Amino acid sequence: MGLGLGVMRTIEFLLLIIAILSVPVLSDLILSKVERRIDLTSQIARIASTIKAENDGSSSVSEILLSIPEVQAKNLAYLTVKLVEGKGKAKTSGVTLAVEPANPKGMPPALSFYTMLLPKPLANGDSVTLDVLAAFTHSLRPFPEKITQADIQLVVFQDTAHYLSPYPVKVQSLTVKLPDARIESYTKLENTKGLGSEIKYGPYENLPPFSYSPVAIHFEANQAFAVAQELVREIEISHWGNVQVTEHYDIVHGGAMSKGEFSRLDYQSKPQIRGASAFKHLVAKLPPRAHSIYYRDAIGNISTSHVRGDSKKTEILIEPRYPLFGGWKTAFTIGYGLPLQDFVFESEGKRFLNFSFGSPMHDLVTDSITLKVVLPEGSKYLSVSTPFVVQQEEEIKMSHLDIFGRPVVVLKKANVVPEHNQFFQVYYQFNALAMLMEPFMLITGIFFLFVTCIVYVHVDLSISKSSASYLANLQWDDVRATVQQIQNTVNQCLSTHEKLEASLRDLSRTGDVQACKAARKATDGLLKELSKELKPLISFLQSSPPAAHIFPKVEELVAKERELQERLMAKHSIIVDSYEKKLGGRETENRVASVQQKIAALRQDIEDLMEYIDEI
Repeated sequence: MGLGLGVMRTIEFLLLIIAILSVPVLSDLILSKVERRIDLTSQIARIASTIKAENDGSSSVSEILLSIPEVQAKNLAYLTVKLVEGKGKAKTSGVTLAVEPANPKGMPPALSFYTMLLPKPLANGDSVTLDVLAAFTHSLRPFPEKITQADIQLVVFQDTAHYLSPYPVKVQSLTVKLPDARIESYTKLENTKGLGSEIKYGPYENLPPFSYSPVAIHFEANQAFAVAQELVREIEISHWGNVQVTEHYDIVHGGAMSKGEFSRLDYQSKPQIRGASAFKHLVAKLPPRAHSIYYRDAIGNISTSHVRGDSKKTEILIEPRYPLFGGWKTAFTIGYGLPLQDFVFESEGKRFLNFSFGSPMHDLVTDSITLKVVLPEGSKYLSVSTPFVVQQEEEIKMSHLDIFGRPVVVLKKANVVPEHNQFFQVYYQFNALAMLMEPFMLITGIFFLFVTCIVYVHVDLSISKSSASYLANLQWDDVRATVQQIQNTVNQCLSTHEKLEASLRDLSRTGDVQACKAARKATDGLLKELSKELKPLISFLQSSPPAAHIFPKVEELVAKERELQERLMAKHSIIVDSYEKKLGGRETENRVASVQQKIAALRQDIEDLMEYIDEI
């Protein structure tokens, strides 16, 4: 089928070592039935195995060895083992078993071993059924390694038709699920069947330990080979009610390298033919109440994205600025906010963040992920709980209004797949009073700013208090204070006018003439008092030389207000008289129409004069 020379040499070398060293080293356990299912419908090779193990020895067994060829183990991203409970259709995956790397003596060095620890020892004659899931990255090798824009992408996958185990196997079978595309070629052994997009090997019976039968499958795979060479996720917690998530991606197409020229015209006219191997978009599944979503790169915001959501999830369809062919790269940032109460909780006097670890992108392979959890300033006694092994560090991030900086928990991991999207927890202690520190600093800063301004305005910077400029400033300050008092008094008069207008509205609603007359009498008394207050203020301005340029406008303002009083009183008298004579509404409106027009004009004049005086 044209496999690469280096690949064939690897297989031959592995076969040679196993042929020399393979001996039935472990005879207490027998694998009575093994069913393997390999899913190659994405760039991640997922191998699910259901293993039934029986203890055929005299002593109990507390652990089971799992072997993986070294050439595959270097690409192993995820491995989990679950105990199968029940029988038949009632079978369910139960307890997850602890899996640890092992180095048993006398085993072939070309194999990597892992120990599966059983929850209780397996006695003689007993059996246990396990579900094993392993995910491998970079296991689909492009062949050919370089293709043009018009070529489809073909890949090769290698494995063994026999289950490679240190234990003898009674019965085993293998099913390989491929994308719905053409299959170039595949290894044909005894009991091999090709059914559409599936290839079945077996069943094979009575296999000795380390039985190995290499198979290779060459098939079309045009699905997205999106690989994040580096992903930095920053989760910043604010106890004011928000969790802000920012994700920086460096993406590369990990499939067959593109060669030759790229034609945008050909791609747009026939994208399924002239761009079959490229991927056009990525899909990210965000939490259901994600908000303030953005998508940008070094140039700026990217508008080719679509968001849709419901009560269970929020999906964002991300389209890069250009389609990605093999070897092409792009870098972008997405960010979104989340409600604090959905992800931060309290337990036993501590708060903790409960968040998913991996990328929300569908079927994305991440070569290196750095996850930073930025806690509020003042957080202490930090601890982390993760469902798998990660590298952990701590650092400090300085942000606006910070004094000591915000503690940051940094988690790093290589070779991450969607199966790593499990929840982890970051525990910390935080005093709610610390939330007030930044607002207090802001208020204090503004307070001192205003105090500084007040001191600067009122400080005496003149050389002599007897100078002409100093005396002129004092006189002008008196004039400004007097004008301000006059404006305040006029505003009080205008407020009194509103009360008089309100009494007329009450009259139209209730018809109580006596209450309306009483309101007018009270208004008359108040306006007379305000008029008395204005007289000494007007006299002072009239006699003050610095007020010569502003006095005419102030005098006009007072005159306009008095005229407005007279017009309002006239309007009040007409309406009250009409009610007493029981005239109709239309006739009353005709009687006050001209007065009302003059009132409106006077109010506008007063407003203009007030603004003019404020500017002076």
